[in-house]
Amino acid sequence: MNLFSLQGKTAIITGGGSGIGRAIAEVFAAQGASAGIVDLRDDASKESLEAIHKAGGKAKAYGCDVTSRDQVREVIDAFTKDHGKLDILVNSAGVAHVGNLTNTSEADFDRLFKVNVKGMFNTMQKAVELMKNQKAGVILNMASVAALVGIPDRFAYSATKGAVIAMTQSVAKDYIKDGIRCNCISPARVHTPFVDGFLKANYPGNEKEMFEKLSRTQPIGRMATPIEIAYLALYLCSDEASFVTGCDYPIDGGFVKLNN
Repeated sequence: MNLFSLQGKTAIITGGGSGIGRAIAEVFAAQGASAGIVDLRDDASKESLEAIHKAGGKAKAYGCDVTSRDQVREVIDAFTKDHGKLDILVNSAGVAHVGNLTNTSEADFDRLFKVNVKGMFNTMQKAVELMKNQKAGVILNMASVAALVGIPDRFAYSATKGAVIAMTQSVAKDYIKDGIRCNCISPARVHTPFVDGFLKANYPGNEKEMFEKLSRTQPIGRMATPIEIAYLALYLCSDEASFVTGCDYPIDGGFVKLNN
């Protein structure tokens, strides 16, 4: 049996140029999907594209700022023109922020909601229009354990990820009769280039010590790798998950349930 095959499927992955998004794009392409890598950074998209092509997969890159409704609609239209349809949308584009209620600036608060919430609104609205006509489609959104438990100094970030879970459930409920499934994933800490950059900027000279400290906050004793998140994404977007919708899936090394 060829489980979790995406042969003949088309998939857009926002934030597909790096980190979790890149891992998802590579895994989906390896499973036969035609992947659309949507990212703000052309250099990141190029690296992801090259890796997929080198492995024999099918992919094309599209530059896009997900906060721009016009850009999002143009890119998804271009993707469907190239591939004929849109089967899967994965929303992995997002930004992080460190700060509590009192030291989070209005500008930072607005920036996080613009990218993490409005960005998903833009992509999902356009995707649902297409998927309703097809009477089929899968949407997967990237949330976070920060939406499920209190994490110090993640006020605005936690709020945006809580919104992601709420939007996911709303879309799943409203479009279930149109053949559209919508779920989300809530990772704990994942070792991505963002983590390395954060440690270098904030803990110069102590990067290794802080990395180990952050790793130990997961009861399993380490951070996840991007490909581990990608494998869960693959299941949820495959036909094997055809009975799954409206759910959030923590993938967290025991962070939510075992950290009390």
